[in-house]
Amino acid sequence: MTEELKFSIIIPVYNRPDEMKELLDSLAAQTNKDFELVVVEDGSAIRSEELCKSYEDRINISYYYKENEGPSIGRNYGLARAKGNFYLFFDSDCILPPHYMETIHKELSENFVDCYGGPDGAMDDFSDFQKAVSYAMTSFFTTGGIRGGKKQVHQFHPRSFNLGFSKKVYEDTGGFPVTRMHPGEDMVFAIEVIKRGFETRLVRDAYVFHKRRISFKKFYKQVFGFGKTRYIISKHYPETFKIFFLFPSIFAIGTIGALILGVAIRSLFAYPVFLFAFLVFADALTKYKSLKVAFLALLSSFVQLFGYGIGFIDAVWKHKVLGKDEFGVFGKGFYE
Repeated sequence: MTEELKFSIIIPVYNRPDEMKELLDSLAAQTNKDFELVVVEDGSAIRSEELCKSYEDRINISYYYKENEGPSIGRNYGLARAKGNFYLFFDSDCILPPHYMETIHKELSENFVDCYGGPDGAMDDFSDFQKAVSYAMTSFFTTGGIRGGKKQVHQFHPRSFNLGFSKKVYEDTGGFPVTRMHPGEDMVFAIEVIKRGFETRLVRDAYVFHKRRISFKKFYKQVFGFGKTRYIISKHYPETFKIFFLFPSIFAIGTIGALILGVAIRSLFAYPVFLFAFLVFADALTKYKSLKVAFLALLSSFVQLFGYGIGFIDAVWKHKVLGKDEFGVFGKGFYE
């Protein structure tokens, strides 16, 4: 990239002013403040407008309110109004370390890439539950460590909680797919970016702290959605399908079967489940040095795997057996 980097940060928000305050605080504390912030209120009943106005003396911030159409369309709304030439996206429940903008400016200035993503994790002062959920979403035992910053075997697929791309990518793709399917629209976007010949990269030092779901019920609903949309995306882009996408479903079915056999026939059948539980508990205990967090991480890991696995099975059943199309996407492309 020959022209000077001009960053536009675009944040869609829906009924989350409290979380937005923490994100805005972290942006105001950046060591490099050479960026504009575009906040898109996506039809929220609880608005963040007054909160955003209170940061106008510390951040170059623009606030927009629109009807609720989902985060993908909200991001595109912000893109159309951004003035920069490189666009950054974060979830409203993320917190940036003070060096984030300085880190990414240095990375792109020295070794430019049209699209990048960074990992996420938990801060020391996060609640025990938030740390446990962060573990479940980043651990080797649950996701293979991909979301935690593991080096990729294949080309990296950035996610919208920590994503950046150039104006050239925007002009080529038109932004995110115009769909209410969520979660999963950022996965579609990353696939399209790679298909169109752009390089993507994981920038490990450009990490964020992610305050994830605050209850097991909400967390299960989220990962259930991940599993469901993974099947839908694989139908549209069969070349992206990997055998390990089936592992959570196999895990869920296998765990239930092993426990039933362990009770009905012989306890030996249930040993693999107990071994997995021990490994997760020991790993989380080593990482967080807390019995409570380790126990919650164990529960979160089972919720993550079961939720994703059952979501995938649910999508297959509804599409193949019942002939349903919940998002209206099976008969058309995301970018048509």
